[in-house]
Amino acid sequence: MKGIVLAGGSGTRLFPLTLVTSKQLLAVYNKPMVYYPLSVLMLAGIRDILIISTPSAVPVIQSLLGDGSKLGLNLSYAVQDEPRGIAEAFLIGAGHIGDDSSALILGDNLFHGAGFPELLRRSRESLDGCTLFGYPVPDPERYGIGEVDSGGMLVSIEEKPLCPRSDNAITGLYFYDNEVVDIARGIAPSARGELEITDVNLEYLRQGRARLIGLGRGCTWLDCGTYDSLLSASQYVQAVEKHQGERVACLEEIALRMGFIDAEACYRLGAGMGQSNYGRYLTEIAYALG
Repeated sequence: MKGIVLAGGSGTRLFPLTLVTSKQLLAVYNKPMVYYPLSVLMLAGIRDILIISTPSAVPVIQSLLGDGSKLGLNLSYAVQDEPRGIAEAFLIGAGHIGDDSSALILGDNLFHGAGFPELLRRSRESLDGCTLFGYPVPDPERYGIGEVDSGGMLVSIEEKPLCPRSDNAITGLYFYDNEVVDIARGIAPSARGELEITDVNLEYLRQGRARLIGLGRGCTWLDCGTYDSLLSASQYVQAVEKHQGERVACLEEIALRMGFIDAEACYRLGAGMGQSNYGRYLTEIAYALG
């Protein structure tokens, strides 16, 4: 499975914070925002990842993450000149995907919770068509909503329904088989001129090959695209790290625990961060797990 992080867009909802920087480089507590979606793909066991962003952001994100080799990854980069819809990621990334299945995650989404890595692994192994991830929300009329039958298969998808038949919002994490590239090529732009990911999902639904997995109690999904949600995400990560002693989206620790790098490499990465608490944590975890 190949991974794609779609970290495009101009971040206008966060102006003036994003007037001179990419949204994905803003801090979510003690890490750049892009660490969070990247960590999800790593937890799913994906090491070959394409990061798509704006012409101005790609060089800066590439300066931050490099080719990924320090984390045992293979990172590549591509430009989305302007926002033309989530589904365009599959046209931009067609060469990257090749003959494989793919996992797409939006660059401002944060996922965390007990059992989440195992859920990702099972979802990847059982993929047959399209797997989406749902999260219960109190205001489903603001989201794309998925309705499922007793077996977890999607029955309907509604965008911002006036009378929602479910409270399961479709999150910004998507697993697809290789057919997604051809499906994305075949959809027409919407009225707003974008290739809508919902149209891709509806085609899998028409084929009877769309599944929605609910992220239940113990899992958290946050979108960091507004002032309030960005602050909430930072406060959530701070609370987890301070009160539970667990690090959220610590890429180096994930790489070590997943076997992408060894303890010595993790220690070097931590030692290279000077006296920061983050760096000290990495050297400690490398020593404990080495």
